[in-house]
Amino acid sequence: MELGNFEIGILAIISLLVLIQAGMHIAFAMITVSFLSVWLMKDFEIAGKLMALAAAEKISFYIFGVIPLFVMMGLLIAAGDIGKDTFTAANRLFSRLKGGLAVSTVGANAVFAAVTGTSIASASIFTKVAVPEMIRHSYTPKFAVGVVAGSSVLGMLIPPSLLLIIYGVLTETSVGDLFIAGIIPGVLLALAFVVAIYFMSVFTPKFVKQSEGDFAQDIDLVEENDTWKLLFPIVILMMIVLGGIYGGLFTPTEAGGVGTLGALIIGFVRKKLTIKKLWGVAMETGYVTSSICFLLISAQLYASMLTMTGIPGDVSAMISEAGLNYFVILLGYVFVLLILGTFLDSVSIMLIVLPFVLPLMEGNQIDLVWFGIVTVLAIEVGLLTPPLGMACFVIQANLDDSRISLTEIFTGAFPFMLTMIIVLGLIIVFPSISLALL
Repeated sequence: MELGNFEIGILAIISLLVLIQAGMHIAFAMITVSFLSVWLMKDFEIAGKLMALAAAEKISFYIFGVIPLFVMMGLLIAAGDIGKDTFTAANRLFSRLKGGLAVSTVGANAVFAAVTGTSIASASIFTKVAVPEMIRHSYTPKFAVGVVAGSSVLGMLIPPSLLLIIYGVLTETSVGDLFIAGIIPGVLLALAFVVAIYFMSVFTPKFVKQSEGDFAQDIDLVEENDTWKLLFPIVILMMIVLGGIYGGLFTPTEAGGVGTLGALIIGFVRKKLTIKKLWGVAMETGYVTSSICFLLISAQLYASMLTMTGIPGDVSAMISEAGLNYFVILLGYVFVLLILGTFLDSVSIMLIVLPFVLPLMEGNQIDLVWFGIVTVLAIEVGLLTPPLGMACFVIQANLDDSRISLTEIFTGAFPFMLTMIIVLGLIIVFPSISLALL
């Protein structure tokens, strides 16, 4: 029995999910499945030419310069101990609030996210900095790791965000507009986490603290001037990067270059960067950038293969014939993202799902900037959901405490996952939240 293009496409999608779950790298899995599928539908020569075209053209545009620049800026900031200083400053500012250290962690993560663009870096740094300090002040281990896991997702929503960059490239949407659109939702999510911490501190104190005590006495206050000295470097970088983009002074790529230079200067002025550290940053930038570019090449080949199968068009036609309005379609899309988030990582979900959904969304004249914020936030919920929960695994890998199990990390992150879903609902119902600054 000869398989048609539609059947080959369905088998390709199933095979891709199986290979990813079996442990194959997402890019290798996508390229392998896509190449074999095109070979079956056409011939070996066309499959080879399609792969060559994806590699030669997809990442040759100017906008791709934004990827290594923002990656390097984030790594320079991490190497310069700015994350640690931001946490210290936040502690001093929020120490008198209920759950002051937890609020400080959210605040520091929000500020740190505004110049790094990655949740994994935030989870790694604040696990080492914030969790031991919170446990030392009698916070329960599960709550301490839950706060770090929850607030680390801000790194993929508050601009500059690597996930927003990848979305912008895949959908040919302005990265600058996506960055600006992420500001209010990112701040709203951070404030929602603070409110959740306050309510947990008041109504479920045993979940938050191991012993009775005054939340307001978490740490000793020091001079306010010292606090602002610690915040000054990261505030300057935020003003340069986001202010430059929002003010129209820089393109996102130019802002990444200026921000990287600023991070480099700050690191050397503070005597936190050495030649050895700088070499490590350069090497890591190369690793991360090549990995992202490889993913984008594989995504281009995958999208071309799906187009050849006709599945996206068939799915769009089926939904159109069913007479469903776009709001129902959107809820179904978000539900699929939440389910996929339980066993796939963020980038994989975006690369696999977007080629299906984009034609449908464009047909309904959906604002792709707002749709990008919804997509990223829904995908980021997956960082906190078992069994994969990437942020939770990163926290466990960076913890030097065998008493804290992965189950406790997921338990601690659960209230923050619910908070994210509530904020996601608000952004879906009120698109102006993300589009107000555009």
